[in-house]
Amino acid sequence: MDAFLTSTLTVALAEIGDKTQLLSLFLATRYRNKMAIIMGILAATVVNHGISAFLGNWAVGYVPEDLSRWIVGGSFIILAFWLLIPDKDGDGDGKFDRYGAFVASLVLFFLAEIGDKTQVATVVLGAQYDSVLLVTLGTTLGMLIANVPVVYMGEALMRRLPLQAAHIAAAVLFAAVGVITILF
Repeated sequence: MDAFLTSTLTVALAEIGDKTQLLSLFLATRYRNKMAIIMGILAATVVNHGISAFLGNWAVGYVPEDLSRWIVGGSFIILAFWLLIPDKDGDGDGKFDRYGAFVASLVLFFLAEIGDKTQVATVVLGAQYDSVLLVTLGTTLGMLIANVPVVYMGEALMRRLPLQAAHIAAAVLFAAVGVITILF
């Protein structure tokens, strides 16, 4: 259960103000079918984070345990610093519009997640925990916790969230997990 809760919390915090959250806002302003947007985000995240958690879990099997502890812990600490660097707003170009809200959300969200902070965090979480399923479910829930309110409440919500405080909180959490991983 620790894998699920840690994955949920770290990704929910890391996602605040992230480019994929801004993409959710963009999609919500472009399409009226909010449920289709959310289902697209859900499907893209399950696939992307499932693969990422699997790769992290698989890779750690090829690294000696002492070294993997340092790599995973160090990765969390590096991610902590990366979280303090704000993302740039990325607009979609509309080429997926003709396919509707679900397909546009699925494709754009999947592509935006490639190499994103939350995807890298999922790889690291997959390396830290034995259960790829719990990590994938946790990171997916974290993404939904951060993105569903944006889809429904949009700009009003984004203006009220203290983004810098959320980024700092996420960075502190990631750094703490990194230190704990290295020490224990």
